[in-house]
Amino acid sequence: MLPEFPQNHLCSVTLLGNLVNKPDIRYQANPIIAFAELTIATHSRWFDKTSNKFKEWTSYHTVKVIGEIVERALIHADKGDIILVQGYLINSKKNNREIIHASYAQTFPKGYAQSINQIHYSGNIISDIKLMTTENDKELTEIIVESKQHVFSSITLKSHVVTIQRPVHVWGKQALYLAEHGKINDQIIVDGKLSYLNNKNKNQFIDAHQAVLLAK
Repeated sequence: MLPEFPQNHLCSVTLLGNLVNKPDIRYQANPIIAFAELTIATHSRWFDKTSNKFKEWTSYHTVKVIGEIVERALIHADKGDIILVQGYLINSKKNNREIIHASYAQTFPKGYAQSINQIHYSGNIISDIKLMTTENDKELTEIIVESKQHVFSSITLKSHVVTIQRPVHVWGKQALYLAEHGKINDQIIVDGKLSYLNNKNKNQFIDAHQAVLLAK
């Protein structure tokens, strides 16, 4: 019999946006490692059929960067610079925030660039499936998806498992299919964008462009 391996889900976030402020680079001792927190603004624009006008929305993402990529990518970065990051979602112990841990970062000079806000996420459904109809008569399904990721720590130099839970919003025909066929413990794969609830803690949720249900 083959051995059972622990679940290793996918959680990959890619952002291209502008630095809201100059990164605050600090160092910790034993071992000496650079770390920084920064805020990235990404912008989305769409046509609203109700008002017959284009609308814009800005999302602000808190990103934590640790290790050599801090000095390699952020040492000369400044407010307004364009920045590309790739990483994964994590729950920060500081103030119990939901943030992004960057494993890659690259900065570019100030200027205009169309934003990128993309997340690929997989995990198990751990909540009841809620089917709702919005004020604009659109079907929306909300589920909570738990993801377990195996990540490597540049501080401990060891791999460990990061477990997170995030709401996922699925729209339209996919929402109806999920409500009819999905159930707790089913696996789901999501392609979407990272968004934030309008509450005090600005909790993260995933707005799905596509959701693939892997029912048992």
